[in-house]
Amino acid sequence: MNGRQSMISGPIVRNALKDSFVKLDPRLMIKNPIMFVVEIGFLITLVLVFVPNAFGPSQVERWFNVVVALILFVTILFANFAEALAEGRGKAQADSLKKTKKDVAAKKLVNNKVQHLSSVELRKGDIVMVDQGELIPGDGEVIEGLASVDESAITGESAPVLKEAGGDFSSVTGGTRVVSDSIKVRITSDPGESFLDRMISLVEGAKRQKTPNEIALNTVLTSLTLIFLIVVVTLPYFGAYLGVKLEIPVLIALLVCLIPTTIGGLLSAIGIAGMDRVTQFNVLAMSGKAVEAAGDINTIILDKTGTITYGNRMASDFLEVEGVTKNELALWAAISSLRDETPEGRSVLELNKKLGIEADGSLAVGAGIIEFTAETRMSGLDLKDGRKVRKGAVDAVRKWVEEQGGFIPANLKSNADAVASQGGTPLAVAVDQKLYGIIYLKDTVKPGMRERFEQMRQMGIKTVMCTGDNPLTAATIAKEAGVDDFIAESKPEDKIAVIRREQAEGKLVAMTGDGTNDAPALAQADVGIAMNSGTVAAKEAANMVDLDSDPSKIIEVVSIGKQLLMTRGALTTFSIANDIAKYFAIIPAMFMLAIPQMQALNVMNLASPESAILSALIFNAVIIPLLIPLAMKGVAYKPMSSSRLLSRNVLVYGLGGVILPFIGIKLIDMILQLWV
Repeated sequence: MNGRQSMISGPIVRNALKDSFVKLDPRLMIKNPIMFVVEIGFLITLVLVFVPNAFGPSQVERWFNVVVALILFVTILFANFAEALAEGRGKAQADSLKKTKKDVAAKKLVNNKVQHLSSVELRKGDIVMVDQGELIPGDGEVIEGLASVDESAITGESAPVLKEAGGDFSSVTGGTRVVSDSIKVRITSDPGESFLDRMISLVEGAKRQKTPNEIALNTVLTSLTLIFLIVVVTLPYFGAYLGVKLEIPVLIALLVCLIPTTIGGLLSAIGIAGMDRVTQFNVLAMSGKAVEAAGDINTIILDKTGTITYGNRMASDFLEVEGVTKNELALWAAISSLRDETPEGRSVLELNKKLGIEADGSLAVGAGIIEFTAETRMSGLDLKDGRKVRKGAVDAVRKWVEEQGGFIPANLKSNADAVASQGGTPLAVAVDQKLYGIIYLKDTVKPGMRERFEQMRQMGIKTVMCTGDNPLTAATIAKEAGVDDFIAESKPEDKIAVIRREQAEGKLVAMTGDGTNDAPALAQADVGIAMNSGTVAAKEAANMVDLDSDPSKIIEVVSIGKQLLMTRGALTTFSIANDIAKYFAIIPAMFMLAIPQMQALNVMNLASPESAILSALIFNAVIIPLLIPLAMKGVAYKPMSSSRLLSRNVLVYGLGGVILPFIGIKLIDMILQLWV
């Protein structure tokens, strides 16, 4: 899916034109009450074309009925075309995704033996081997090995990405290709439930539901339609009192001009296009509600590693404590990493090789593996000879040594602070009661992050960085990145706590993350954006997935959300405002013969009652297709205060919505006079 593809192409337009006629089915039209009323008006007028006296004696000429019926029919088609065009782009993307979904051969491991079968036969929990050049048969997690994977079929990016076991980059997607090495993958979804299946369903709009704001606005517009319907139905009695017979085609024309047909015809298209614009940026939104919520975000919680920084923290130095040599520290650091499959663990072993120090691999045989957890913030080995080796956060390892009755060297803290002050991450290494020193892990802030966070600040959005690093390291990274606040030594529950605290103050919160430990916070946030390169748990918990795994893209997501809300508000303002001009066109035309004083309201000086009615009706139909590009593209968003935004909205779309119809209706009236 290329986010820069053409907004509207020939095939999409042709399919939208066909769908415009399909959508004339009353069973489909009734879902849009406003346009359904227009369709009923069209059917009544169509009957009058063939049977002018069907509803009683009529003095209206047949040609007038024909023209009114034709204009109403075109109005409905234009509204259907707007919706079909918005849907068409999603369907086109879905079609391209379906081409990537293939039934491929899989190599399932059963009792360490390879069993060849079709990918559709795989089930959740199965283990498969995927070698160089082969397609990954289903969604899964890498449990062994490291390989480059070509994900261009999903993301549109040609550069392969590295997938490896034991980290936040272990998730793989079915249909992508391994371009180097081989990996062992545990399948995490059953057939028909893959990430690609969900993408196809979502981008083609099969599961699109109206958002709460859209439902609320639809309810208001439907209520207005009902009120005007009652008004128009009672007008003949008012006309009879004045001695004016109001003909049915005229009443229908008045009703169509009174009800908010412009926004009614574009409302659905605006919602669909909003979700589609997110998809154009390679972000998969699980619901329109998430896109809308992004437009109202007050606070963004960002995980540091892999989000603000590159996340590939690598061992770059060893800082020994008093009484320990650098070689001793390096040796025990290597032993602690013998069974550590994370990038950090492997980087420790690589640094040792550069220093010419190699740990005895036999020490890891039969040793008890201590996995890293967010709670303990340590990992290591329990060796067969009884010695316990630990590596992890300095405060966690220090506490563990103290619990063993050990001694804390005086320069441990100064070494850790020296690493933290340079923006690095210090890891302490200990064996039983003895601390050996610090591993210096170096991480780098992604370029341009400070500028991105400044943009968020201009939008009125607060940025909070969460990290497991100590306060000094966190403060250094936070200052370099330019975030507003940070939380150091954070655990999963800390991220949830800060989200809940912000939400309790009435704020909407967004969260980005890629790891399993981010999943609870992603689920709690109003907008949770998971990186596609992250774990399955993170993607399951989020309501958006960034296929490019670019956390800074949340700027675009927020902008699109604001753009969606602004577009809906702007076109609603315009729709209601332009009704004012139509009132001045059609109401005087109906009554000025019986009430000459009504001529004073004919400020546009329209030629005749028939011309006035047709001019208003034609403008009402033509304005819908003219606004389709705006509904599809969205109103341009620029960071500014809410008061300035409201003022601009009222000035441009409110005042413009009043002035433009006066000009348009008058021009149409002049053209009609030339035609007549």
